[in-house]
Amino acid sequence: MNKMTTYQLAVAALFTALMCIFGPIALPIGPVPISLTNLIIYIAVFLVGTKLGTLSYVVYLILGAIGLPVFSGYAGGLGKLSGPTGGYLIGFIPMAIISGIAVKKFMKKKYMIAILMVVATLLDYALGTMWFVFMMKCEVWYALTVCVFPFLLGDAAKIAVAIILGSLIRGRLMKLGFIKE
Repeated sequence: MNKMTTYQLAVAALFTALMCIFGPIALPIGPVPISLTNLIIYIAVFLVGTKLGTLSYVVYLILGAIGLPVFSGYAGGLGKLSGPTGGYLIGFIPMAIISGIAVKKFMKKKYMIAILMVVATLLDYALGTMWFVFMMKCEVWYALTVCVFPFLLGDAAKIAVAIILGSLIRGRLMKLGFIKE
């Protein structure tokens, strides 16, 4: 098992901090608010890879679960995770893993990264929606209309921004020697 370096731990902590800063900023449009958490996850896996990007999110999730107000709307606690929208938060874990693998495998093919990030986001939607339907005892169509459809364009934009910013910042960090190809 590879041990993480101090640099890797610091970078993971930096992205956890960014999630803690940007995650709570939310636009409440219904049961599921618009948040920037997934944007930070996309950028994290672009810049630090699957392992550290996912670790950053898991630490963020743990901080929120123990009660720190880092989730959307400055909420925290297990109630948020076990509540109707908790499935979307849990779904960010496989979303981060798939997105990170996409970035590593297809760095030269941005369209493939975009496609796989969309697939990863759809997986998050599926997990979150199933949980929402289970918790709220509602119809799938209702869950989709309040928990998925309002987010499609915004999440597509976040993926585009992450690919543009991630590529740009990654290129600069590579020139400085902070990231190896």
